[in-house]
Amino acid sequence: MLKRGAFWVVAAVAAIGVQVVAALPASAAQHYGGYASGSPDSSTCGGNWANDTYDRHFAVDSGGGTLTVVEDFKNGAFTTIAGPSPGGCDTNPGGTVVAGVTGSLHGYFVIPLGGETQISTDPSCVAGDPTADCTTAGFINSHFAPACYPDLCPVTTFLFHYSAGRDGLVFNEWKNASADRGGNSGDIAST
Repeated sequence: MLKRGAFWVVAAVAAIGVQVVAALPASAAQHYGGYASGSPDSSTCGGNWANDTYDRHFAVDSGGGTLTVVEDFKNGAFTTIAGPSPGGCDTNPGGTVVAGVTGSLHGYFVIPLGGETQISTDPSCVAGDPTADCTTAGFINSHFAPACYPDLCPVTTFLFHYSAGRDGLVFNEWKNASADRGGNSGDIAST
């Protein structure tokens, strides 16, 4: 359990993977989202191993006098791109994955903002532009000043869990996590 002011993140490990539940006192946090989004997903070898889709949800906590943003990635799915597997240069050296493997994902980022000030409570992901693509940078840099992401207020803690069917795979579970969440483990790999 991680405590950041009035903010609590509870991580429960289940037999099928890691599930994160964020519990905030109703008065302590502002919630934004879900925003349908997606992005390519890079492997430990540097290239992209999958294309991801998910809903972004942001919680802003101002407890303890410091702003912290927790970004949850919910209802996620991925489709692999042929090449190095996500753990191919870390947990499964030389691992590869074929194109077209599908599965689910969920995860979160914790981003302490330091001395930034909240300047907008606009319900759009990108304040002032409800049609803009939703990104972490778009949310943080349009809702807080000075703009700080990613250089001045980087992600300090993260955890993502990926799961695929077994068909033709040697590994079908991948955990991509910061060291304080146990680091990377497993893989989504054909070899």
